[in-house]
Amino acid sequence: MTDSGDFDAAWLPDAAFRAVGARRSLVRGGPDPLKDTVRAELVRVCARFGGEVVRDGDAAELVLDLTGEDPSDEGYTLERRDGVTTVTASGGRGLLYGLFHVVRLGEGAFAGDLASRTHRPALATRMLDHWDNVAVHPVMGQVERGYAGGSLFWADGEARGDLNRVRAYGRLLAACGINAVAVNNVNVHATEARLLTDRIGDVAAIAGALRPYGVRTHLSVSFAAPILLGGLPTADPLDPAVRAWWAATTARVYEAVPDFGGYVVKADSEGQPGPFAYGRSHADGANMLAAALEPHGGTVHWRAFVYDHRQDWRDRSTDRARAAYDHFTPLDGEFADNAVLQVKHGPMDFQVREPVSPLIGAMPDTRLAVELQVTQEYTGQQKHACWLGPMWSEVLRFRPDGEVPAGRLADGLVAVSNAGDDRFWTGHPLAQANLYTFGRLAWDPAADPRSVLDEWIALTHPGSPGRLAEGLHAVLDGSWGTYEKYTAPLGVGFMVQPGHHYGPSVDGYEYSPWGTYHFADRDGVGVDRSVATGTGYAGQYAEPWAKLYESPGTCPDELLLFFHHVPYGHVLHSGKTVIQHIYDTHFEGVEEAEEARRVWAGLADLVEPERHARVAERFEEQLRSAREWRDQINSYFLRKSGVPDAHGRTIH
Repeated sequence: MTDSGDFDAAWLPDAAFRAVGARRSLVRGGPDPLKDTVRAELVRVCARFGGEVVRDGDAAELVLDLTGEDPSDEGYTLERRDGVTTVTASGGRGLLYGLFHVVRLGEGAFAGDLASRTHRPALATRMLDHWDNVAVHPVMGQVERGYAGGSLFWADGEARGDLNRVRAYGRLLAACGINAVAVNNVNVHATEARLLTDRIGDVAAIAGALRPYGVRTHLSVSFAAPILLGGLPTADPLDPAVRAWWAATTARVYEAVPDFGGYVVKADSEGQPGPFAYGRSHADGANMLAAALEPHGGTVHWRAFVYDHRQDWRDRSTDRARAAYDHFTPLDGEFADNAVLQVKHGPMDFQVREPVSPLIGAMPDTRLAVELQVTQEYTGQQKHACWLGPMWSEVLRFRPDGEVPAGRLADGLVAVSNAGDDRFWTGHPLAQANLYTFGRLAWDPAADPRSVLDEWIALTHPGSPGRLAEGLHAVLDGSWGTYEKYTAPLGVGFMVQPGHHYGPSVDGYEYSPWGTYHFADRDGVGVDRSVATGTGYAGQYAEPWAKLYESPGTCPDELLLFFHHVPYGHVLHSGKTVIQHIYDTHFEGVEEAEEARRVWAGLADLVEPERHARVAERFEEQLRSAREWRDQINSYFLRKSGVPDAHGRTIH
């Protein structure tokens, strides 16, 4: 089934290298560790498919040329003329990315002529945050919001002794353009805090496994580390002793990991310590860490996920959606050059449908990274097929000021990883498509996600008949929309089981302190976030969005209940009432899940048996869960509204 024997080859099976491995290849240029990686890749596949890695001066069909002019440059130029395909790069990363581009092209890289074209990532930072715990957490386990087994990096309270799989992970990431990984949870517990000091050797070992594929290692740190680890009485970011401690500690980190990327920080959020305890701002906190990292070329990623998680559900004036904008826009221009504000793509928490966060377009003098969630916390937990490429593409193409896409406003794209030590990396084999798509959209936010899915299919199943690609598109293209149909409607969000967030519980968070309300009553449903009568959140947007979202008459249907509390009889732009939309979509969602299961069953002769069986098993659970969602949501709203289904279908 796989080339490794122990785990799935994902989008890098040997067969994907057939076109490259059958050729005479030449790698030239000065000494560079990543050039050595490129050469090793070619030697391996040439041995498999009959090609040869030749010496300089010999004739070759594929030439990879490292000029060494700019080692930090990740770009490369690809061309083919006179029967020779050439990749030219200034730096080792560019050479590696160029090789994987040739692999994606397959035989197309060696047919006819290819005009010279330079490829360069649109975003310098393309990072995965792993919410992995070194020690198993009593509530969240080894991986917080992890749905693919245990951690790739940690086991039994320490770094894994065999890091071959971590190296293989770095290879997969490089092949889709990811260049950075944070190796521990943003919720930094006691054991994880020590990775910064006496456990830094573990981090260095992991960094060593990722380095051959150009992936820099980052570390999540506790803002309270000077107290927890340094014995200081305070973590005040303006205290000279605190600043000196961070400077000295960071210097020791770079002694152990010379190419260390920097820190990721969750502060003053959901109980994590932060600068508010000392009357300081988030800019004060971020800049303290930025100052410690700056001499070494490191960056601090400061998460903007800051809100009041002890709200009074009776108080409709407090709005969690407003929080990030209210906290951070007054600080625009105050963050250091090597401080990046990491902003969730929506204002709430990675729901299946949210508006794009207004913060992304509101801080022109601050470096921003847009944060996505590849791990499917609220989109089926890798038990449901839910390809998120179309959602992310909508986010990255959204123009906060009506002109510039979010993907061009950002300095980086970051996502919470969905990979673990499961044989298939992501639990659900089809969830590999989400990880691959994230990397490719981080490289080019304007890319067509469907074309990216074509790449993933062709690499994962090289040489397969067209019927398999057609079937996978049939299963995945509309899977995000299907999941949305049978879960929370019209952008209202949540309605999930508290704690683990899997399966329906319409009122599960309705009377909680978390600020995740839908306000359904006998007359209507939704949250009034208008300026005129609600929380004012709609006014955080620039035009034309503020005006569009302000009125139920102009608000897009898919976000209506996020922005407005409306009667069940409110007529959508689709012509349906809200209540009938709820009924219809939940029946449709189950029917679409049934059809996806049927299509997948028909592909059994084209897919490795173990992979097919794993996906088939997940479809059974998806369909069970979809029916549960349908019945609970429809029954809830029938009982709330008293309005029957216009089609007379059974609602329990």
